Amino acid sequence: MPSIASKKNSNAPQRSKRRTLLDPNIAFQVTEAYKNLRTNLTFALSTKQNKIIAVSSSLASEGKSTVAANIAITLAQTSSKVLLVDCDLRKPVQHKIFKVKNTKGLSTLMGGIHSFKEVVNEQVIDSLDVVTCGPIPPNPSEMLASDNMKVLLEELSKYYDYIILDTPPINVVTDALTLVNSIAGILLVAKQGQSTYDALGEAIDAIKFANGSILGVVVNNVNITGGKYNYKNKYKYKYNYAYGENASTQSLKDK
Repeated sequence: MPSIASKKNSNAPQRSKRRTLLDPNIAFQVTEAYKNLRTNLTFALSTKQNKIIAVSSSLASEGKSTVAANIAITLAQTSSKVLLVDCDLRKPVQHKIFKVKNTKGLSTLMGGIHSFKEVVNEQVIDSLDVVTCGPIPPNPSEMLASDNMKVLLEELSKYYDYIILDTPPINVVTDALTLVNSIAGILLVAKQGQSTYDALGEAIDAIKFANGSILGVVVNNVNITGGKYNYKNKYKYKYNYAYGENASTQSLKDK
């Protein structure tokens, strides 16, 4: 995720405050939305060869890192063994979300400097381990596309029920697409009022071209007023989930 510049650009996307399910003041409907997303992901992964999920977006500042963290948390709440890996080797934020050090991580693991045992933050909450990015490497795409990364994911799949990968925006860099042969699929995140159909369509086309699988689309930052429950909390989230590539595209067009 991009860092906040000292001089604000009025044309730049506005970043929402990152809030996770660990926040005691999180709105009830947010918690329920993630539980629903968890259920749908469980069904979607039932026919896949592994349970490794890459979370990405079309462009920056659309909330994909917060969504990745919350998916990992809600899966861990079922007592499943979950690993969250910050694969955004350009602008990582998972160490900030979980308030852990980032002096070592995926980059130093892949570089042979540290072992997995040395870089993993165990039990950040019950059943959830986190591997941060580590120092920014000079070759992020090549590192994620390497045979070492493929072998690492294969080995980790033997020990974890779910692995969540926070990956960079698809329309900005190719990093997420280099992982398609090692994962179950990609979950795209879109932000209400900021993401465009054209950008999402471009990201979906890129995943299809790489022979990747789209697990669904998460739309966040939706201000829901009125309706059955009449929620009026400041922070609003809504999750549109559909199986398969065509369904994902259709669910956005129907909004």
